[in-house]
Amino acid sequence: MHLNDFDFDLPHDLIAQHPLESRESSRLMVLTRQDQRVEQGGFPDILDHFKAGDVLVLNDTRVIPARLLGEKETGGKIEVFLVRRLVSDREDWACMTKCSKPPKTGARLLLADGLEGEVLPGGEAPFRHIRFSCSGDFIESLEIHGRIPLPPYIRREDTADDRERYQTVFARSKGALAAPTAGLHFTGEILQALRDKGVEIRTLTLHVGLGTFLPVRTENILEHKMHGEVFHVPTETAETVNRAKREGRRVFALGTTTTRTLEYAVNNDGELVAGEGVSDLFIYPGFRFRIVDALITNFHLPKSTLLMLVSAFAGKEFVLDAYRQAVREQFRFFSYGDCMLIL
Repeated sequence: MHLNDFDFDLPHDLIAQHPLESRESSRLMVLTRQDQRVEQGGFPDILDHFKAGDVLVLNDTRVIPARLLGEKETGGKIEVFLVRRLVSDREDWACMTKCSKPPKTGARLLLADGLEGEVLPGGEAPFRHIRFSCSGDFIESLEIHGRIPLPPYIRREDTADDRERYQTVFARSKGALAAPTAGLHFTGEILQALRDKGVEIRTLTLHVGLGTFLPVRTENILEHKMHGEVFHVPTETAETVNRAKREGRRVFALGTTTTRTLEYAVNNDGELVAGEGVSDLFIYPGFRFRIVDALITNFHLPKSTLLMLVSAFAGKEFVLDAYRQAVREQFRFFSYGDCMLIL
């Protein structure tokens, strides 16, 4: 399969730069795989497509303010982007840095009042290893001094509003560099309406990493390697999903991150396994889904691994036809954009 097989024309003005005034006011496109039907409506219409006994699985990861602005001790501004923790007992992180001259090993970085970094040896470009120190809890210090890492296609600086709106209402487990954006449409009221309808809602965690921003650089997509991302599947979630599958009830995955976790943490018998690990699953057309029966997702970048996953679930031509329709109908794309439900 070639990278260009997953391309489509997208006007830049359809890339949402800001969230709508309310989460649930986005539009919804519904794709039905069985009869290749496409419908349009408002996001609250999603309630009509659930029935009692369905299971909805959410990713409860929470985005950390992973961008730090500061200065090198020797002078000069620097931006530090935290990518992943390297060890569990210290605040040693693989980071990306932006400055006029790359900091040398041993360089001291002054990032905020009481928050500093030291450049360690090691790390392959574009990553540097940095050890952070602060007067209190490091993650709490990040919450005070860090900036929300908006995706590169949002061409503006983050604002105070993004601290709320670039998180799902069910975000709990801190550690993501990007939000599971299909969940941004949900409100507490819509989730309660689903429960009232008899839908079982369960959570898992996958800390979305830098790989979600990185383009596929190989023309043959089979040569692409996914970045590993830390996940956790609770016992209750595994038991609920497995019971639903045995009883022939549907499992809805909220987002591609939830989908990749569910389809990675499955054993040879087709059962979801509780536990923790690192997932580097790459889903593209030809993949056999064993857990997910329905997918809620946003509209994704051309040539992206996320578009390849959606194409694997619903069929490439069907998905690309729906994307072309979304462009004609002026749907909003990407993180702060509109929503798609695939049944």
